[in-house]
Amino acid sequence: MTNDPLTTPAIALGTWAWGDSGEAGDGYFGSRLTESGLREVAEKAMAGGLTLWDTATVYGMGRSEKALARALRGFDRSSYQLSTKFTPQIVGDGDDPVADALEQSLANLGTDYIDLYWIHNPADVERWTPGLIPLLESGKVRHVGVSNHDVEQIQRADAILGEAGYRVEAVQNHYSLLYRSSELGGVLDHCRENGVRFFSYMVLEQGALTGRYGPKNPMPAGSSRAEAYNHVLPRLQALTDRLAALGQEQDTSAADVATAWAIAKGTTPIIGVTKPGYVDGLVRAQGVELTGEDMTELEALAEATGVDTRGSWEHEMQ
Repeated sequence: MTNDPLTTPAIALGTWAWGDSGEAGDGYFGSRLTESGLREVAEKAMAGGLTLWDTATVYGMGRSEKALARALRGFDRSSYQLSTKFTPQIVGDGDDPVADALEQSLANLGTDYIDLYWIHNPADVERWTPGLIPLLESGKVRHVGVSNHDVEQIQRADAILGEAGYRVEAVQNHYSLLYRSSELGGVLDHCRENGVRFFSYMVLEQGALTGRYGPKNPMPAGSSRAEAYNHVLPRLQALTDRLAALGQEQDTSAADVATAWAIAKGTTPIIGVTKPGYVDGLVRAQGVELTGEDMTELEALAEATGVDTRGSWEHEMQ
């Protein structure tokens, strides 16, 4: 960890989908991706001041990290921030799996340091958190965070790091209109009270809250997200219709309003981007204004859906 506090743009760019093969209908998201298209995304994002890129080795088992490195080739390393993750569930047999995983990520990303490095899942806080300390001491990692951790796990990780003079500077959990476990379980309050930045992922629920998908236009057949969301799309219609209506009032989209909701809740949303046009929406989202009544109405509509989008890798924060 550097002596400088962690500072980031209002929105981070997610590259989970970049780990797919690029063929339509194949992989978790089933998006059609090309190297030239992702390069265009990177150029537009960087020009718009969106300079924090979030990935993980487990996204396509290195494919996302490598695709991101290609997309950012030629940009000065100091002009952007890289966020990637150590996932305990895929560790190798080496003496220092955390360091080994970091070296693989550094190679995949074509860099000699990571701005923000995460313990991806709390498989064993006592075992994995200490492995971050030498990485911070070496300068190969500038800041550290934990993902999918509850308050007790965050506090324990912070205590372990604190013994060496470091701290958990960021938390990254699933958080959206449809899934507010981190709010109900006190994680957001903990972050506010301790000056820890909270990054919200799956804010758009893999596209389900963008208004682009519905019963007549389901998610790509064969993709994992289609299996997870297509059957609940009819129940989301009232919510996505209201998001779209609020967006129309401010000349923007349903997706941008859902993103603005996450910002208004005091979080830094990580929004997946696979097309250059999505970047325009993220720029607009930062200017969307939602009243207290808007926020309350959206949250009530979300609760009324009865949809639970907790992932198989997650545990309840309460």
